[in-house]
Amino acid sequence: MTADRLIGIAGAGSIGCFVGGMLAAGGRQVALLARPRVIAEIESNGLRLTSFEGLDRRIAADQLTLSENPSIFDDAGVVLVTVKSADTAEIAGVIARHAPHDAVIVSLQNGVGNVGVLRERLPGRIVLGGMVPFNVVSVGQGRFHRSTSGDIVIEADEAATAERLSVPGLKLRATQDISGVQWGKLLVNLNNALNALAGLPLRRQLALRTWRRLFADQMAEGLAALKAEGIKPVSSTPVPANWTPHLLRLPDGIFNAVLGRTMKIDPEARSSMWEDLQRGRATEIDYLQGVITEIADRHGLQVPLSRRIVALIRNAEQAGKGSPGLTPEQIRDAPLP
Repeated sequence: MTADRLIGIAGAGSIGCFVGGMLAAGGRQVALLARPRVIAEIESNGLRLTSFEGLDRRIAADQLTLSENPSIFDDAGVVLVTVKSADTAEIAGVIARHAPHDAVIVSLQNGVGNVGVLRERLPGRIVLGGMVPFNVVSVGQGRFHRSTSGDIVIEADEAATAERLSVPGLKLRATQDISGVQWGKLLVNLNNALNALAGLPLRRQLALRTWRRLFADQMAEGLAALKAEGIKPVSSTPVPANWTPHLLRLPDGIFNAVLGRTMKIDPEARSSMWEDLQRGRATEIDYLQGVITEIADRHGLQVPLSRRIVALIRNAEQAGKGSPGLTPEQIRDAPLP
């Protein structure tokens, strides 16, 4: 990949627009494959990128290539895949038909199975795994707000793709163990569903011990499943994955003194799954808690909390009324499916 070749964003939702916008602000040629609603927003307002840390950048619409036609990838040197996990196979077909064979494909998606799907459907191409640690919320009128912190991590390769993609304000780090990093992120992302069911801002939720204990118990089920599968997760925080449940269970005063100050989260940030429920979209529950229940089934493990959360999220999806605003006790006491 050379710095002057086009970077395509395959699925310009919240993450795709933010990452693509930052790359464009850094002087890269960027093409966003997006839905008509997103295109209309950006064409009318430009693309505005903000963050809780004070970032505020505006990118004019004419600094980007915007289209719902995937032919915009015809000259791409890199394609960043940011669609939901359920859409991975479909977007792989789009990439196969339109992106040059030498384009580097990078998955910046939640979950752990997307790279395998992309490699299966894009044989002979370079496909790299990635992990986005931060959350982005679509505010409206072309504005996308990053509400948590962290650097994107992608699989190390000989072309030093991570380094070449990095621009001011958007750092990408390379790792030799992207699978471990993605499994570590999956454990953290188990809170996405809890936050969606709670309807509380993330920071307020994590400040309450009752919610942290629920999150800790959920992580403990996940860690047990991963151990049975022989998977060693790499923590996306300075705290080792195996220690995290113990720290989450600390009393509020101790937790806030030890870890509260290190949580760089916008006061109003909520999870992407909460946003999915609010907008009436299908969630990625099958690619988070659903993965834990699948592993548990293979090894005969009991993961009742994971099963309850899957059922509660599916109920909320079917109801179409947004977050149900449950308490930790209501989640724990929900009937097993």
